[in-house]
Amino acid sequence: MRASRLSRRTVLAGTAAAAALTTVPFLPGPAHAAGAAVSAGQAYRWRNVVQGGTGFITGVLFHPTVRGLAYARTDIGGAYRWDDRTGRWVPLTDHLGWDDWNLLGVEAMAVDPAHPNRVYLALGTYAQSWAGNGAVLRSEDRGATWKRADLTVKLGANEDGRGCGERLLVDPRDSDTLWLGTRHDGLLKSTDRGATWKAVSFPAAPSATGQGVTLLVAAGRTVYAGWGDSDGTTANLYRTADGTTWQAVPGQPAGTAAKVPIRAAYDRHTRELYVTYANAPGPNGQSDGSVHKLRTSSGKWTEVTPVKPGGTTSDGGTDSFGYGGVAVDARRPGTLVVSTNNRWAEIDTVFRSTNGGRTWTSLKDTAVFDVSETPFLKWGGDQPKFGWWIQALALDPYDSKHVVYGTGATLYGTRDLRHWAPQIRGLEEASIRQLVSPPTGEAHLLSGSGDIGVMYHERLTASPSRGMASNPVFGTSTGLSLAAAKPSYVVRAGWGDNGNGAWSNDGGRTWAPFQAQPSMAKSAPGPIATNADGSALLWSFGTSNPGFRSADNGTTWSEVSSFPKGAAPVADPVDDKRFYAFDTTTGTLFASTDGGLTFTARAGGLNSGDTEFQLVAAPGRSGDLWLSLKWNGLYRSTDGGATFAKVDSCWASYTLGFGKAAAGASYPALYMVGATETITAVYRSDDEAKTWVRVNDDQHQWGWIGAAITGDPRVYGRVYIATNGRGVQYGEPA
Repeated sequence: MRASRLSRRTVLAGTAAAAALTTVPFLPGPAHAAGAAVSAGQAYRWRNVVQGGTGFITGVLFHPTVRGLAYARTDIGGAYRWDDRTGRWVPLTDHLGWDDWNLLGVEAMAVDPAHPNRVYLALGTYAQSWAGNGAVLRSEDRGATWKRADLTVKLGANEDGRGCGERLLVDPRDSDTLWLGTRHDGLLKSTDRGATWKAVSFPAAPSATGQGVTLLVAAGRTVYAGWGDSDGTTANLYRTADGTTWQAVPGQPAGTAAKVPIRAAYDRHTRELYVTYANAPGPNGQSDGSVHKLRTSSGKWTEVTPVKPGGTTSDGGTDSFGYGGVAVDARRPGTLVVSTNNRWAEIDTVFRSTNGGRTWTSLKDTAVFDVSETPFLKWGGDQPKFGWWIQALALDPYDSKHVVYGTGATLYGTRDLRHWAPQIRGLEEASIRQLVSPPTGEAHLLSGSGDIGVMYHERLTASPSRGMASNPVFGTSTGLSLAAAKPSYVVRAGWGDNGNGAWSNDGGRTWAPFQAQPSMAKSAPGPIATNADGSALLWSFGTSNPGFRSADNGTTWSEVSSFPKGAAPVADPVDDKRFYAFDTTTGTLFASTDGGLTFTARAGGLNSGDTEFQLVAAPGRSGDLWLSLKWNGLYRSTDGGATFAKVDSCWASYTLGFGKAAAGASYPALYMVGATETITAVYRSDDEAKTWVRVNDDQHQWGWIGAAITGDPRVYGRVYIATNGRGVQYGEPA
């Protein structure tokens, strides 16, 4: 799963069900006034469809003075607070709206040991030129409500080094003072509890492409800062004792000068600071690392690395990895845990020491896992692995045997250092690409995600019992389609090592791989569609390749030269001879009336050159097409794409879907992410888009939600929304 996770986390792109090949939320457009006044709409109850994590947990922070209080951060899915009473994570940033999509990535978090109700978040997903600046949220009620301070610099919660930290710290001498380490703009300081920020003098010069300050940690009244851009001749660890002057920590251990300080933890009993190092910021790309401790009272450094990278693996390769997380036991002097990271051959582990790092025990060696609550963690096999991308590691200050660590897909916890299970309830971080709600069958929902392929949701309130779809296992899903007249037949496409397409005859419960696939399927798998009766498939492979058709369930494929390259095929839900495709290069709708053998141009001049769109066909009707063209509006055709008319009831439409009709209505309910006034929100129409009612609210926005939306054809009012980091949200009238 390594390659697929990298592709999803590095490039923010989505594929809507039977829709656009590429959707990127950062393209320019009219300003939206998030939170602006609109009609009150209908009250809805919103919940997550339970998957069970599925994303990268980049940090976990126990409060040092409050039993059972902890916080978690993710790279694209916001922050959470642990509710010890219910045993669940509570989302804290769902209020961030469409225009604030870049703030759903949490770069760092901090708590105030002296004021338990205070919590701080540093937000900003990308530091690239096209992304907005970061922001700091501050709360006096554990994240129930927030005040916001916008920054003039960018943060990078979904970039390399996102597992480092924490980069945000309350000063140990003064609760009103906070420090924030940035990637490219040095060190920032606030003296008014995060309300305002300014740059301060720091010995190391920031780089436009580097890591900057990787960690901030208090050791008594002294603050230490890790620096990720050392060239091997300069220091990578600094400290201040007075909050004004920063100096390089002397005696830097041999071999660490060119490495990145990843994380640090202070044992107040022994007055020792433990630091993990790696030769890259991670989570990918690390092949060397070490662990060192500094006795702050004397300045003496000691290497305490559990196992040095570079040994020989069981298959004769090289055991390369770095070190990631570190946490100390607040109750037992000299007891700590550290994690390896990017150790693919021998698998990552957590090491534990009870004597200050002189000897270590690998907790992986005796680990017993129970993933019955989240079966996808078996990854199509029989047993889960200990984990990967372990940079978030925490030890409960009130329970020495309660250790948690994050992976690229979940958060594991133990209460006895031997038995492990996901401690993930309430925390959902999937990046959803496709949604299908079947009209019949056991499951009300099939979802396609980044990294974890397709899931069959036989229940919305529990992680799918079958895990992620296998035979073959996909990483990122690129296509998902159901035969409208034969809903038991489903096809899917995606990134995989053992095939890139599969079909199901039982509604998606079980799968079989296509017997053959076009040569470009492995390097550029794209959207796929099945016609109404499942007798023909169309598969798209990006703008450089033609589309391909199969009439024998994927046994053989033939090129369709007239299919517009890069388009997403859409099947007519009634006529099995009809397919549609929208060419974004020319803004032209193409149609086929011979089962996808040939395509001809129909309506043109529809927003030529814009790659963000979604084309959907209304269920139960032939030739009834709806085209969402982002801020260029919503268009409809009732003649199979020969002509389109603009829908005047909304000025922006990003994604559109259908659900069961309202009582007495003859047309399906429409659900849209778009704008009827000034705010981008979730809307429902019961009268063919003549009027809309908003169904989400200001506390349920989830950043960018432009990939996919669909109603439930069996339950009026129920709507499923694909988010980019908060999984599948579903709402029902309250």
